[in-house]
Amino acid sequence: MQIREATSSDIPEIIRVLRASIGESKLPKKEEIWRYKHLDNPFGASLVLLAVESGRIVGVRSFMNWEWNMEGTFFSALRAVDTGVLPEYQGKGIFKKLNSAGLELAESRGKHFIFNTPNSKSLPANLKMGWDKMGKLKIVFIPGNFRKLISKKKNFQYRKSKDLTALELQELLDAYNNSQSKGGKIFTSKSPTYLQWRYEQNPLQEYEVISDKDFYLAAYLKSHKYFTELRVTEHIYHNQFGLDKIKSAIFKMNRIYRAELISYTSGLNLSYFKFSGKFGPVLVYRNLNLDPGPQNKISSLKNWSYTLGDLELF
Repeated sequence: MQIREATSSDIPEIIRVLRASIGESKLPKKEEIWRYKHLDNPFGASLVLLAVESGRIVGVRSFMNWEWNMEGTFFSALRAVDTGVLPEYQGKGIFKKLNSAGLELAESRGKHFIFNTPNSKSLPANLKMGWDKMGKLKIVFIPGNFRKLISKKKNFQYRKSKDLTALELQELLDAYNNSQSKGGKIFTSKSPTYLQWRYEQNPLQEYEVISDKDFYLAAYLKSHKYFTELRVTEHIYHNQFGLDKIKSAIFKMNRIYRAELISYTSGLNLSYFKFSGKFGPVLVYRNLNLDPGPQNKISSLKNWSYTLGDLELF
């Protein structure tokens, strides 16, 4: 069996392997989606390893490029994502071989660390191969609209309301990144290119985007069996004025979508009536080339400043 890096010509067969191994129940497996995630990513093209048997691709392990910032120092990371092995080849150690090859290549290319939010099935395998479990992500919930007699608006259309110039957006992001950097925690630096890729042109999930020169907000409605959730995935601001505008925009948005719960990460303080806890996915990471100082900080989840959009599966 050969382990090699993928090329663009492998994409159709990669899609077939992923469809056969994990299906399309949660995330659609299409060439458009693959190119969006693994080729158009503003942080760079993904590292993708293939297991090939007799000229046939039987396993895929992909690592999406990501960049984190801590106090002005940038860390080049990889995010373990789309992975699959054909059913008839499962249980033969192919996942472990692909993972080991990916770690070796990533380390040789100077990547600082790898992170992931694995599901309950793949978490034990990650831990067995030396990944560190950092804990579940903390999420805040506040009540939205519980008036059950009001019918929900089903055929809604997300808006992209951007009332600012390119210069004003860049100034907002510069101020936000500078403010985050002074906080001493690790965070994803935000750029116009990143926001456009992550939220405004995402073929996997459509987002409502509202912004002006003081804030940038992205959210979407997530349906559950017994309730709906307005999930705030991005909230960018750098002063109290911007924060107040974000709060107002969220409540106005929910008057349209009428979700029973509104979710977000810390930093917004939307209401006194809230409950928070470690309700998010488990974050794991694997050190590659971090010096002891940064490693000690990055290995603790309390030193991460993240939005739901930074770490949610997409």
